[in-house]
Amino acid sequence: MSTNQNPTPAAETRAAELRATLNRANHEYYVLSQPSLSDPEYDEFFRELRDIEDQYPDLKTPDSPTLRVGAPPSQQFESVQHPVPMLSLSNVTSEETYKAWYQRALDYLELDSADITLELKIDGLAVAITYVDGILSQAATRGDGTQGENITDNIRTIRAVPLILEGDDVPGTVELRGEVFYPISAFDRLNEEREAAGLPQYVNPRNSASGSLRQLDSSETAKRPLDMFFYSIGYAENGETPSSQYECLRTIKRWGCKTNDWARRVGTADEALAAIQEAAEIRADLDFGIDGVVIKIDDIGLQNRLGNVGRDPRWATAYKYPAEQAVTNLLEIRTNVGRTGNINPYAVLEPVVVGGVTVSQATLHNEEDINRKDIRPGDRVVVQRAGDVIPQIVGPAPSNIRDPGSEPYRIDPECPACGELVARDEDQADIRCINSTCPAQFERLLEHFASRGAMDIEGLGEKLAKELARQDLVSNIAEIYALRERKDDLLAMERMGEKRAQNLLDAIETSKSQPLPRLIFALGIIGVGSEIAETLARELRTLPDLLNTDEEKLTEIEGIGPILARSVRDWSQNEANIRLVQQLQDHGLTIEDDSPEPVADHPIKGKTFVITGRLDGFSRTEAANAVKALGAKSVGSVSKKTDYLVAGADAGSKLERAVRLEVTVLNEDQFKEILDGKLPDPAETTEEATAQLL
Repeated sequence: MSTNQNPTPAAETRAAELRATLNRANHEYYVLSQPSLSDPEYDEFFRELRDIEDQYPDLKTPDSPTLRVGAPPSQQFESVQHPVPMLSLSNVTSEETYKAWYQRALDYLELDSADITLELKIDGLAVAITYVDGILSQAATRGDGTQGENITDNIRTIRAVPLILEGDDVPGTVELRGEVFYPISAFDRLNEEREAAGLPQYVNPRNSASGSLRQLDSSETAKRPLDMFFYSIGYAENGETPSSQYECLRTIKRWGCKTNDWARRVGTADEALAAIQEAAEIRADLDFGIDGVVIKIDDIGLQNRLGNVGRDPRWATAYKYPAEQAVTNLLEIRTNVGRTGNINPYAVLEPVVVGGVTVSQATLHNEEDINRKDIRPGDRVVVQRAGDVIPQIVGPAPSNIRDPGSEPYRIDPECPACGELVARDEDQADIRCINSTCPAQFERLLEHFASRGAMDIEGLGEKLAKELARQDLVSNIAEIYALRERKDDLLAMERMGEKRAQNLLDAIETSKSQPLPRLIFALGIIGVGSEIAETLARELRTLPDLLNTDEEKLTEIEGIGPILARSVRDWSQNEANIRLVQQLQDHGLTIEDDSPEPVADHPIKGKTFVITGRLDGFSRTEAANAVKALGAKSVGSVSKKTDYLVAGADAGSKLERAVRLEVTVLNEDQFKEILDGKLPDPAETTEEATAQLL
């Protein structure tokens, strides 16, 4: 069909009518389960709209149902920074631990009770979907919580996801979060079809959902019957949002999104426990997997007061159901070597199905744990999937009959990778290879260095890390950056074609610009995670300064105790690591922190700020960075240790708490003045804060 860039008014009107009809039909069928169009009618309208858009491409809008068939394949997923982190959840597994969590929250809030919203914990893949002016604009995976992958084209293919939100109260920009899952009935049909075709069966619905969402060709995703439940509002701009989690669910549903109707709000811990038991009883009858119930303090203001602990919110937890168990034979215990030299035992099992997954290996924490459980090769053992994910051995099965000659398990005194004698740390139950040239340690370190949370070198995973090390193409981390000069050797590797090699070299080159905190984390210093790496970068500013800072100076940094300081110092005094830092510098990696250095003598240096509400001249992140640049701290919740609360419009409960605790409250003008070095009059700030509350 020929195309025309100037659509007629009749075509424009008809396209709008068809979009509205088809979007409404999708909502009725996939969200409400109340279809008003027959399949032939839907197909006819769909073809008509597609024909109009083919003739007039300008009429294809972001909310067009024709986008659900998928887009052309992409080369890779772009990274997406989450404006508000997608936090993980702590777990409780019993009535006692749940009640203890609830009481801690009440004690923190200084309340006798607080309403709770409960939601089924869907076993799927968490995603964040952003709507701008009501139209789906972007979708991203959770990733590491702060950064995910752009899967917009794939999300558009899921018919339970509205392309346009309904209602006149939708904020100008709103991010909605939820869980994408593969219905169990559809998954079972898929495996039946694969078995009939002589193809291997897929492992479980969750992995299939994840794999479907990460197809580079979204037309392939469109073939998978994925579904989705929305469960929260991540953030919103230019509009109001509900003041409670339960009302959020109702609002999201009113906007046209699919929510799980099981959710309920209760007022006591006992009512919550009764609901959790009810969910356990219906678990086997659901067409989607759940591994527990998510429990949230209902009031959003109280959630803000509770804040977070690390990456876990204080205001929410997950009640996890007991893991499913099975009995099998423990064939042998093997060991591998971690990147820090730890000798890690694991069990080789006679394959057994646990919770719908075939398990042939299980984690064993250390020699002490093995002997505490009294498990030995040859035993019949009970295996469970911890949190329905990680296989582990509970202990010997009641039916176990042990060989009389069996002895307690001991890890070999020699490293399985290099043959050197291992060292035992009796205080920490660790057994470690201390040979710095141990090849297995380097393979793990190389894999860690290239991982997504570290230098994010696409294509350099576990298998390639082993190959590069074992073929002597890379003998220390810095030599990754010399591979461009050894491209011929790289191409000689098995399954390494020109395109794959070039993509790898390009990814290595791109990683040079990763910021200093990522580089410090990537180095694999014992005890230094991503947050500590950010702290070290911010305080020490350069990688060479990390080498030259003594233990006493390190312990003066907030969050670093004597054990961690010793670990950092031991790493930085190693001659091989000193050479490594120089080599990385020579290869052009970022060894300096590019964030603004704190002003040496600003009056707010060392003070603690909380920023809340909507500011006209700053985003919250910009405001937080502004105080950090002056040597102050920005935290999420108000306490007696807070020096200043910066309160924008709709400040809410944090403002109330600040006034009650007699914390100095700043409006935006006063905040700008304090950034310029002018401290406010406490009487004026108190009067202003009181007026805001009134």
